[in-house]
Amino acid sequence: MNDLQLTPAMASRFANMALSHLTREYPNKLTHSLNGEQDVKGPRALHPIFYGSYDWHSCVHGYWLLLRLLEKFPQLPEANRIIAVVSEHFTAENVAVEMDYLQQPHNQGFERPYGWGWFLALSQQLHSLPLPQAAGWAKTLSPMTEFFVQSWMNFLPKATYPLRVGTHFNTAFALALSLNFARATSRPQLATLIEQTAQRWHLADQGCQAWEPSGDEFLSPSLMEAELMHRVLPAEAFITWFDGFLPQLAQSKPETLFTPATVTDRSDGKIAHLDGLNLSRAWCQRSLARALPAGDPRIALLRTAADRHLESALSHLDSDYMGEHWLATFALLALEA
Repeated sequence: MNDLQLTPAMASRFANMALSHLTREYPNKLTHSLNGEQDVKGPRALHPIFYGSYDWHSCVHGYWLLLRLLEKFPQLPEANRIIAVVSEHFTAENVAVEMDYLQQPHNQGFERPYGWGWFLALSQQLHSLPLPQAAGWAKTLSPMTEFFVQSWMNFLPKATYPLRVGTHFNTAFALALSLNFARATSRPQLATLIEQTAQRWHLADQGCQAWEPSGDEFLSPSLMEAELMHRVLPAEAFITWFDGFLPQLAQSKPETLFTPATVTDRSDGKIAHLDGLNLSRAWCQRSLARALPAGDPRIALLRTAADRHLESALSHLDSDYMGEHWLATFALLALEA
């Protein structure tokens, strides 16, 4: 399975998976604060764009997945279906309802930070997509884009500490996505703030013991932090930091980072997260291997570990809806890395 890459057949498989759940309203896990009886509504009434895929953030990155696949494979057999579903949902009327929800004072922490990062990744994808409709879609979603940009600008200066867990609250993951957006769309203030925050939080980190995985993680706290710092620091400075952060990596330690997580029940939404951990580890391992200087013995170790992690999860993307509604996104991240 060495150097497994995304193929047109895989892309078609991933697209069909996403199309099957983007507009599937139920089952649905709402993250929803009520300020009164008027807030008792179903998913589509609350979120007329991002009501499917089991939860808001999975629906957001489901759209990202489809548009990313469309950029890589313009002749994808599912292209017309993708364009149709995006055109149907990315409307000014639907954005107004989504914005009304976001602007309610009791919703100021909604989807922070995971959904914030994924929405900005979606916005970035719209800006880069060479499709005639893409500019119009980006303009339609621009109120939400500006909202999440300003949300980061307001939040990061008062965020004294990072969140190092391997679930949706992980700040390194969301900042990595948001930094890509900020650089790609010429948002220097946001980019600088993210860079400064990442260094304030992580620059002094050394000797990571990688006490992971926990039983419901889909992100590696240690590798995700390293991936963020890889994006933040100049190449030479990153190598120095990385040497101190994981000083025994050349000896395949911490061993847990080289061992795919065991998934015992893919119908259990929390345990199914571990398939995502294996995919996101593969993504980070491949990316970090590319960041190392030629001849570094850690490159081969990381690439081999990435292959093992990919192999453990790729055949299980649609084993159960608890994984099917989101795992293809992380498979794409790993394959593209």
